[in-house]
Amino acid sequence: MASELSRVLDQVQKDKGIDRSVLVEALESAMLTAAKKKFGLHVELEAHFNEDLGEVELFQFKTVVEDVGDQNTEVLADEAKQLDPDVALGDSIGIKLDSSEFGRIAAQTAKQVIIQKVRDAERDIIYNEFNIKKGELVSGTCRRVEKGCIVVDVGRTDAILPTREQIPGESFKPGDRVLAFLIDVQQTPRGPKIVLSRTCSELLIQLFKNEVPEVAEEIVQIKGAAREPGIRAKIAVTSSDPDVDPVGACVGVKGARVQNVVQELRGEKIDIVPWDADETRFVCNALAPAEVSKVVIDEYHHAMEIVVADNQLSLAIGKRGQNVKLASILTGWKLDILSETKMSIRQDAMKAMFMAIEGMTDTLAQSLYHYGYTKVEQLTVTEVEQLKEVPGFSEEKSIEIKANAQKLIESGKLDEMRKHYLETEKKASQDPNKMSADAVFERLKAEVKAHEEREKSEEKTAESGEATE
Repeated sequence: MASELSRVLDQVQKDKGIDRSVLVEALESAMLTAAKKKFGLHVELEAHFNEDLGEVELFQFKTVVEDVGDQNTEVLADEAKQLDPDVALGDSIGIKLDSSEFGRIAAQTAKQVIIQKVRDAERDIIYNEFNIKKGELVSGTCRRVEKGCIVVDVGRTDAILPTREQIPGESFKPGDRVLAFLIDVQQTPRGPKIVLSRTCSELLIQLFKNEVPEVAEEIVQIKGAAREPGIRAKIAVTSSDPDVDPVGACVGVKGARVQNVVQELRGEKIDIVPWDADETRFVCNALAPAEVSKVVIDEYHHAMEIVVADNQLSLAIGKRGQNVKLASILTGWKLDILSETKMSIRQDAMKAMFMAIEGMTDTLAQSLYHYGYTKVEQLTVTEVEQLKEVPGFSEEKSIEIKANAQKLIESGKLDEMRKHYLETEKKASQDPNKMSADAVFERLKAEVKAHEEREKSEEKTAESGEATE
């Protein structure tokens, strides 16, 4: 019987993968719980597994005394010396108990404790096993679907694929293979909760690592990825070996490699773009297949204005804005797509507003625009020393322009001009026969001139009224 217990421990260790020391601890704890249930909580007890005998031994500890006051906690010195000749008064001695005296209820208690301990140990093993795999691909079988959430059999336990982490439009039936990215492992009272995802960008990266040996060997690096799950995705790649084309390596012969990834993602269109250390070029690459005409960078707001030909505008923006949205996520820049016509209207409007400042010339207005000044308000907050860096601006001219710019803002003319500009731009965007940039500029100039003449006329009327009085 003794050896039978050791064989059971060895078999459970092999089948469940639970360390033998954990099983021994569970046995000792179970026997101790059963013993306290029988003898009472006030009794000092200990349980030890004897490897040689292959059984759990129970000991009741009592204090050695001359006169016994409590049979449960004290023992006579003569009786104690029969067990240990070297014992002295005041010592604590362990007396072995006969575990066969346990009744049915105590045995049932021990069984429940052992089962619970084994279950807890098994949960810890599963949690540790999958916690190490966090950030990797996990393959399993669809077991069932509960309220849109897919329960996936991943071997020793079940994982869940929440509705929000599923590719829109895809469905799984019991028995279908499920390949997903392990995003989270949580320890709960009911056991480990393993959460999978098929919508995250990391899934796309891991699929390319599996399909492309150059990516797995880190010859080709994936710098970033952005997805509109089930519809479109973009990845940026670069190569540490000048002889290896990163885009070609990911595409494969006749597109075989990328097609395997596309099939796994249920037909999701994937754009593979070359990464570039120059952020402007990287943004242009990310907006492919649209061709970029011009890029205006706003470092302060970490934004870029992308100018494309009128016939490339819809291509650059993409269906429901997908192309520009994915490019923005991939590059980390806020992107604003403008057509050449709209950009020309905007440039001419800016120039017209600068020209409204007293003392401003056409050449100076052009210089301001080329140096990144797009608003009259910028001139009022810019230091004179910084403004002097613009060609044509001396210290005296800078002070004069700053003062006159402030006067223009306070007069309210600037707000009226902006209102006219917005109306003009709106009409131009709605009219199929759009106004040319020169026509818009001339119109704005005419409106500014008319506004000035109206003000002069009002001033003369006021002066003549005062003279009459």
